Amino acid sequence: MTGRDDGAWAGMDYQGWLDHADVTRRLDAGADPERWGAGGSRPLHRAAIFGSPEVVAELSRRVADVDALENGATALWEAVVAGRTENARALAAAGADPLWSGFGGWTPARLSLAGPEPDLFTPAEGVPPLTETERAMAEESRRLLAALGEFHHDGLGLACVAGIDAEEAIRRLEARPADARLMEDLLADPYEYELDDTLLLVGVTTVPGGCVLTQPWGYGPSMPGLHARLSPGTVSYGLYANPKSGNQGSVHRDGVCEGWDLHPGGGPYAEDSPEEALLSYLHHYKAVAYSLARTGLRPTDARAVIGPPDHWVELPERDYWAM
Repeated sequence: MTGRDDGAWAGMDYQGWLDHADVTRRLDAGADPERWGAGGSRPLHRAAIFGSPEVVAELSRRVADVDALENGATALWEAVVAGRTENARALAAAGADPLWSGFGGWTPARLSLAGPEPDLFTPAEGVPPLTETERAMAEESRRLLAALGEFHHDGLGLACVAGIDAEEAIRRLEARPADARLMEDLLADPYEYELDDTLLLVGVTTVPGGCVLTQPWGYGPSMPGLHARLSPGTVSYGLYANPKSGNQGSVHRDGVCEGWDLHPGGGPYAEDSPEEALLSYLHHYKAVAYSLARTGLRPTDARAVIGPPDHWVELPERDYWAM
């Protein structure tokens, strides 16, 4: 660390990694190319995700190891996962290894075969092609993302349930039709109501592969007691797009919680299986699409998520926080 100025990165935010002239000035003034911020993040990893190819190339020339790890991953892996293909090319040109074995046993080169530019590392000698199953997952992901389109989802609650339709979900939950007048007023401005007064009102829609429960204004469909009743004999995934802390997910199978406080759309993660890592890559930053794909649901549009649903129902009063 001798000769390095710990303050030379001061004021740097994620947009700063786009400014080649400023990054070069900071490096020439003594900024450490190996370390940024109080937590010791690696500048090359930040640039791989947020920066420009010019900044990536500049940092690649100044680091000791272009394949150094941060949180168990190389900068090239991070660029591929983030869809920053131009930065991935700059890293590969600087000597980064596209055959490094990453999460779920995927390499950057093989993972890119399922992404927006499958020829990113062509020719990629020694890279096995995608299997039929993997190729089908990639194709379905592209279809699903196009079908959903773009919409604001902060504050949204979802339950995605495989293998049962809306009517069966309503039966399992012992729900009754919601008051039509109340729903009309609520949908006009849901935030005029206290959440506790509307938490038991959910939309339910049949989609190919199962059904979706939605609450565009709250976390109701993500409550564990609801999934305990929906998931016997099948699997359900709960999502709450928490505006304060980010996307929160859960998995229930056959009435039992298998995973809580998950991060849909945030992976892949080191502990992922090959299938889980691919699913997370295909739906990176797309929490709603991930939640649907995680349970094999194949909606043809966004209606099951943003409405109007097949049914508005009111859940009976009970403890939905019992795991």
